[in-house]
Amino acid sequence: MAGSKQVPSSIKNRALVEKRRQEMIRGAVSLFRDKGFHKTTTREIAKASGFSIGTLYEYIRTKEDVLFLVCDSIYEQVNERMKEVVDTSVPDGAPLEEAVRSYFRLMDDLQEEVIVLYQEVKALPKEAKDYILEKEQEMVAMLEELLACSLPGASRGKISVIANNVFVEGQMWGFRRWILQRSFTLEEYIDHQVSLLLEGVATYR
Repeated sequence: MAGSKQVPSSIKNRALVEKRRQEMIRGAVSLFRDKGFHKTTTREIAKASGFSIGTLYEYIRTKEDVLFLVCDSIYEQVNERMKEVVDTSVPDGAPLEEAVRSYFRLMDDLQEEVIVLYQEVKALPKEAKDYILEKEQEMVAMLEELLACSLPGASRGKISVIANNVFVEGQMWGFRRWILQRSFTLEEYIDHQVSLLLEGVATYR
């Protein structure tokens, strides 16, 4: 992960650092979700990750570093998934619908992480929060670029609003799944959202 390089580690083996940090992220997400960031201790994170507190501090400096890694991991995965299906430099690249469906499914896969992100990102120092905001803007920019190819006549303002709507609607499944799942399966929810998006896009063509 690009952002994880901003968190120093005393271990020089980058592959091992990434492996341990992924274990740390998995352990921390459930703790942050259940107890909150401030009530979770680094010792609990170490135990949930499967190693000692001493080992934990070989890979991070502070508890805030763990939350930073959780946040960064979410956006790195979104970035990778979107790049798999979106290539706006190629005229016959993946269509808007395919990219949006892929993004929504990834948000379902990462729903616990996304909830933790929005609950706890305020606990990060300003520099880390600015970095996370920049990552989010990059994700929205990918959607904007794809929409611009699909809507050559639309204003940048309209494209920006649509892109932000898609970004939030993907995350809404996780935030409101407790009630949405009473009426829809994930795929039904995606079908409805994509249908509304494409209907709106059609009005600008």
